[in-house]
Amino acid sequence: MAKTNVPEFLDELDCGIFKDKLATALSEVALGVLTHDKKGKVTIEFSLDKMDSDSPSVQIQHKLSYVKPTKRGKSAEEDTTATPMYVHKGGALCATPEKTESAVKESPSGLKALSKAAA
Repeated sequence: MAKTNVPEFLDELDCGIFKDKLATALSEVALGVLTHDKKGKVTIEFSLDKMDSDSPSVQIQHKLSYVKPTKRGKSAEEDTTATPMYVHKGGALCATPEKTESAVKESPSGLKALSKAAA
């Protein structure tokens, strides 16, 4: 069974913006914990729904929420966005469709033909 490449998956969520939001949330909560000596929390939640199409794809809703300790209590923030992904053989998730053998075989010859025409 093919597995989803998690680092690539995180890079592809919301065109890479989700990963930046996660980095910011982790840093802000960590600073709040050190400054105020209270617990903080960062939560990621994924919900997957089948898309209405003939292609093997799902809509992934990703929610990032965090609670940052403050001097007089806590500050909370939540952000929810969605990213469509293709489901490859074995269930691996990717932002691009799966390459077929015929597309791979045709591509190099097509590139050669374009190169000759340009010359």
